[in-house]
Amino acid sequence: MKQCRTLAAAGHDVSLVVADGKGDEHLEGVHIIDVGAPSGRVHRCIISAHRVVSTAIRIGADVCHLHDPELLTSAARLRRLGKAVIYDAHEDLPEDIIGKTYIHASLRRPLAAVASRTQNRVCSKIECVVAATPHIQEKFLHAGIKAIAVRNYPILDELNPDVQRRANSNTVCYVGGIASNRGIQEIVAALPLSTTDVRLALAGSINERGLRAHLEASPGWRYVDDLGFLSRDGVKGVLERSVAGLVTLHPTTAFVDSLPIKMFEYMSASLPVIASNFPLWRQIIEGNDCGICVDPTDPASIARAIDRLMTDRDLAQRMGENGRRAVIAQYSWEAESNQLIKFYQDISQRRTSSVPH
Repeated sequence: MKQCRTLAAAGHDVSLVVADGKGDEHLEGVHIIDVGAPSGRVHRCIISAHRVVSTAIRIGADVCHLHDPELLTSAARLRRLGKAVIYDAHEDLPEDIIGKTYIHASLRRPLAAVASRTQNRVCSKIECVVAATPHIQEKFLHAGIKAIAVRNYPILDELNPDVQRRANSNTVCYVGGIASNRGIQEIVAALPLSTTDVRLALAGSINERGLRAHLEASPGWRYVDDLGFLSRDGVKGVLERSVAGLVTLHPTTAFVDSLPIKMFEYMSASLPVIASNFPLWRQIIEGNDCGICVDPTDPASIARAIDRLMTDRDLAQRMGENGRRAVIAQYSWEAESNQLIKFYQDISQRRTSSVPH
């Protein structure tokens, strides 16, 4: 939706085709068209994908910006109909498949190899790939595929909180997708190790099979406020009353070069960040003195970072302010979106110039 709002504000006629079952609406200049919620993963990958593409054709879209890998199977059809096709690579797809716990371990690497070959073959014939990180962009460029990087940084004022609300708080937060490889078990295990009366505000959905039962059986679960999926206003409220934000993803190849939006959202909300000690993340967090990097597989390391920020509120405030300044200077969507706008302007100009007069 962030990209859609930006392009609509730049003068483009933008429709967002979704499959969430919430119905059609018009929001901030964007036409939202709902094709109905899927009944499961297979339904989403096959039936919903077909409905999304068919809807894009029906409304006469000139440019089709695909945000899900399963939509790539329709790229050739869209191109034959004269559409400019763009693929938005949110993750490194092959590495993401390797990290999928619901796929049998023996199948992950063969499936990742097939996905890589298929993705590159399709993307070599479309307009361009919009990559979420320079690392993903570089992999496409190395394969001879046109790609630009548009990083998913936060909108400056969307989550700018009333920091006075956190003055007497004993809460740290985790906001986003909740899974084993995103470090949730280690975070919960760290809570009883803390020497402070800390609580964890957990905002997000738990979809991994068996994970909720495992967490609820953990000694640290009694320190967790399980909030479920929240609206953007709900997320802002959590950030306002938290002392620090956690983003302790495991050191998988899909994560070590990623730029998780939650990390920058914490920074935009003037929250110090407790982050995994990946080289790229250390460069951002320690380079801007806006948080503490830890071993994400070690609950004791996470607990020590929590205690340091909970007991030294001046340090927490200073690091939070540093993070906010860093977002304003270099990690905001306002600056990053200029690339997306220019890219669409170039596409529009090329398509206009190719129309016979």
